[in-house]
Amino acid sequence: MDAFFSPMILFFALGSVAALIRSDLAIPETISKAVALYLMAAIGLKGGVQLSDSGYSGDLLAAGLAGVALSLLLPFPAFWLARLLGRLDRMNAGAIAAHYGSVSVVTFVTGVEVLKGVGLAADGFMVAVMALMEAPAILMGIWLARAGTGTTHGSNGHSMVEAFTNGSVVLLTGSFLIGLSVGREGFSPVAPLFEGGFKGMLCLFLLDMGLIATRQFMETRSLTPALVISAVVVALFNGTVGVFVGTLVGLAPGSAAALGILAGSASYIAAPAAVRLALPHVNLGLPLTMALAVTFPFNIIFGIPVIVAMARWLSTLW
Repeated sequence: MDAFFSPMILFFALGSVAALIRSDLAIPETISKAVALYLMAAIGLKGGVQLSDSGYSGDLLAAGLAGVALSLLLPFPAFWLARLLGRLDRMNAGAIAAHYGSVSVVTFVTGVEVLKGVGLAADGFMVAVMALMEAPAILMGIWLARAGTGTTHGSNGHSMVEAFTNGSVVLLTGSFLIGLSVGREGFSPVAPLFEGGFKGMLCLFLLDMGLIATRQFMETRSLTPALVISAVVVALFNGTVGVFVGTLVGLAPGSAAALGILAGSASYIAAPAAVRLALPHVNLGLPLTMALAVTFPFNIIFGIPVIVAMARWLSTLW
């Protein structure tokens, strides 16, 4: 519950309040874009360094492959629910898919602490798995958004190339590989910038996202009951799949639960930053509000306990 009172979440709330009272508070577009680029580089670098620190093992390989596979596949339920139940166009459904295939760092950190408290501590390498799961879902969401839209590039193959060569995706994956290759020692000279300033920049980013989400929500009223239901259903479905997959690949109950928590979460940091750059015409406030105002509190209060109970139950069957 303390996650609700972190500075990052409170800055998002501040942006929402400012929008609700119709304040003229605004983050200039150039600064907002620069902050998004910074976050992409920092998230990628730190993820690569974390994987370098954790080392390699059979369990890490199994968890990493399972995480990447989930990240590639789990955008699809969110996409089709948004299309069929929410009746959204392909671009906005793809943006939602990117958010719901990617992961929430705050949800994961909260879940890891809950697991420790109940005696099901997750393996340390799950932090590296979290890092691996961010980019693939964003790539898939961008592809789902653009595939078959009849753009000037034509075919779905061109849409896929476009998704993989998009600037934000190149920065996220490229910085991850840099962090992996240089390791902790190579990262230390730039750590003050990318670690010391990260939370402050994240506060500014979420302040901007609070302004955007609330203003677009107020203008469009697009968060329908069907989309609220979709946000909860996808969280439960993806989390359940994650726990089952983690158990099937042989992870300990705590790590299987951690994989379920990752799968059931929705990104409100990496995905909004990437989607804002890659799909500038979508209603970004919609997936962000679904992820942060619906799925995040649901997971903190209900989703994590359900996943923990499921991991315990599955461990008695295998």
